[in-house]
Amino acid sequence: MAKATKKQALGRGLSALLKDPDNDINSASDKNADKVVGNIVELDIDDIEINPFQPRTNFNEETLRELASSIRELGVIQPITVRKLAFNKYQLISGERRFRASKLIGNTTIPAYIRIANDQESLEMALVENIQRHDLDPIEIALSYQRLIDEINLTQEQMSERVGKKRSTIANYLRLLKLDPIIQTGMRDGFITMGHGRAMINIENQVDQLEVYEKIITNKLSVRATEALVKNLNSPKDTSSKNEAIEVPKPIKKGIKEFSEYFGHKIDVKLAKNGSGKISIPFHSEEDFNRIIKLVKSAK
Repeated sequence: MAKATKKQALGRGLSALLKDPDNDINSASDKNADKVVGNIVELDIDDIEINPFQPRTNFNEETLRELASSIRELGVIQPITVRKLAFNKYQLISGERRFRASKLIGNTTIPAYIRIANDQESLEMALVENIQRHDLDPIEIALSYQRLIDEINLTQEQMSERVGKKRSTIANYLRLLKLDPIIQTGMRDGFITMGHGRAMINIENQVDQLEVYEKIITNKLSVRATEALVKNLNSPKDTSSKNEAIEVPKPIKKGIKEFSEYFGHKIDVKLAKNGSGKISIPFHSEEDFNRIIKLVKSAK
C-alpha cells in the first residue's frame, strides 16, 4: 500500500513540474525530460484530447460501465499513454476505454505515461498497440492493418515484425475487407464470427455473399456448415453433358411436349450416347406430387 502511495505522490510531483511554463518539455533532450518520459504522471483529464488515429470505433456501453465501476473501486490500474502536443496539452495514444470510463465517473485526473512523438509515430504506436488488444473485433483489426499499409507504408512483412503476427494471419484479416459492408457490420456486431467471414471471402459475387450471409443468420449455420455451403456454391457445374450434347430426335421432342402438357410441368429428358435416357417430372408440393400420381394411375 505504501508503494502505491509513493507512486501517486511521484505522479503529482511530476504534474506540478509539467505545469511550470519555464520547464516546458517538448523533446527528449529538454531539461527534466528524463524525469517525465517513461514515468507515471497524474494528468488533468481536461488536458487530454482523443486520438484521431484511434482505430477503435465501437465502445460497448455495458462493459464501459463495468470498467467505470472497477475504476471507482480500485482506481486506474494500468495507466494510459499520451503524447505531449504543447504546454498542458496531450493526445491519447492508447487507453481510450480507461479514459472514457474515468470521465464517466467524474474523475478529474488520470495516471498516464507521456511520450514525445510526431504524428506518424503516434499513429503507428496507436495502431500497433491497439492491434495487440484482445477485445477488438476482426474488422477493427483489419482496418488497423490497412491503415498501417496506407498511411505508414508498411509492408505485410514489416507489419509481421511490428505486431508479432504471421504474414498469413495479417493477410487473412485484410481479406475480410473484401466482404460486403453489411457482412462486415454483422461481424462487428457479433452476428457472425471471423470464421464465417473467411468462408464467405471465397465468394466473388457480393450478391451471392449476402445470400449466404442471410442463410447463416436465418439457419444459425456453424462455420463448418458455411464452408460446405460456399464450397457447393463455388463447385463448377458439370458441363460434360453440355459439351457432349446429343441431338434429341423429333419423336422424343414431340413426346416431351405431350408429357409436359399432360402433367402440367416442363418435363426434363436426358439422353445418353447409347440411346438410353431419363425422364424427370418436377413437383412443387406434396399436393402437386399426389396430383401427378393420380395422373400416372389414370393413364394405365
